[in-house]
Amino acid sequence: MANTDPNLGLNYGWTLGESGWDTGMDANLKRLGALVSLSVTDRDLTTPPASPANGDRYIVPAAATGAWAGKTNQIAVRIGGVWEYHAPKVGWLCYIEDEAKLTVYKAGGWSAGLAI
Repeated sequence: MANTDPNLGLNYGWTLGESGWDTGMDANLKRLGALVSLSVTDRDLTTPPASPANGDRYIVPAAATGAWAGKTNQIAVRIGGVWEYHAPKVGWLCYIEDEAKLTVYKAGGWSAGLAI
């Protein structure tokens, strides 16, 4: 039985040949690809884009609609033609591409950010 790391939510601790290794490792790799060196296109778009490309990432704002409804402050990542969501942890850094700002996730949500 795998354990879950508390920071990125990665699974670990399988024994060789244990059932679930494939799906667990696939989930780990997708999560790492989505969150390591995190940057997003936008953080104030309330409706998911009509034609997103795989790999597109956004911070979901309050009052989002459609597939993003109820996912406030989460990272929405387009993978395999569907949206996947990752809840941030305190201390995560993210570059906001359309604002040219670096933001950090705090207990109250994402910071206003610093221009760079």
